[in-house]
Amino acid sequence: MKNLKRNIAIVCGGDSSEHDVSLRSAQGLYSFFDKERYNVYIVDIKGQDWHVELHDGTTARIDRNDFSFVENGKACLFDYAYITIHGTPGENGLLQGYFDLIGLPYSTSGVLVEAMTFDKFVLNQYLRGYGVSVAESLLIRKGYEELVSDEEIERQIGMPCFVKPAADGSSFGVTKVKNVDQLAPAIRKAMMESPEIMVESFLEGTEITQGCYKTRQKSVLLPITEVVTSNEFFDYDAKYNGQVQEITPARISPEVAERVGKITSHIYDILHCNGIIRIDYIISPEGKINMLEVNTTPGMTATSFIPQQVRAAGLTMADVLTDIVENQFV
Repeated sequence: MKNLKRNIAIVCGGDSSEHDVSLRSAQGLYSFFDKERYNVYIVDIKGQDWHVELHDGTTARIDRNDFSFVENGKACLFDYAYITIHGTPGENGLLQGYFDLIGLPYSTSGVLVEAMTFDKFVLNQYLRGYGVSVAESLLIRKGYEELVSDEEIERQIGMPCFVKPAADGSSFGVTKVKNVDQLAPAIRKAMMESPEIMVESFLEGTEITQGCYKTRQKSVLLPITEVVTSNEFFDYDAKYNGQVQEITPARISPEVAERVGKITSHIYDILHCNGIIRIDYIISPEGKINMLEVNTTPGMTATSFIPQQVRAAGLTMADVLTDIVENQFV
């Protein structure tokens, strides 16, 4: 009897400012998946509106009791969810908890890891305990702004600094602050995206990013990408509107690349990650490797970092995605 193909849901959308970016990642993933092996569907979720795009061009409602849908009069269940939501609820553990409850395997790490990596301040403090170098930072909560004074920020963090949402998966709400007078508007801007914000010291150096995934059979460190932008920092325009130069492999020495790879692999294991992650770093002029952020649902358009790095490694996205999916069923 012929083996049945697994039904794969590429889950996208979400409720953050990067909803539309997530849709582009979903289209990228749809183009990458091996259609001979899998039945692939795109599921768009936003608030209470969960629907799946059917192969005839129509859509069907997702039954949230079991994440099923009806196609051609028949109820269909998914075998696996590939989550490509940038922000809530797919990058902060909420969706993972739902999938755990209904017993559906998924592509990301579990609830605790997703919640922790989503909160940049919490993640930095956690990884610092394992010897990972991170920037100095302060946390400010909405309604309690007076607990952290401008003078304390200047004394502890210094200028320039970054003010950013602490728990948000997007590039929105981030400001590079050059003097104390700019702090208040930067804090207000960040709090439009998140009730908790982080004030983080500025790190000078070369910005790089590296993808990684592990299965029971292999550990794959992808080639490192160097991120060069003439903007103040790697902001939304740099990330999505082409105002950046992305160089893969990065123009760093083999020795530094090896050190970065060891840190990436170490962080993957510390967090007990699942699927593809991407970690951003700043390499200081003295060669110190500082971790900026762990991305557990990295962008997946054809021009995103991970597909670039996969191509540079001589691999195909179809094979990588198959590795990740099948690892759940070994």
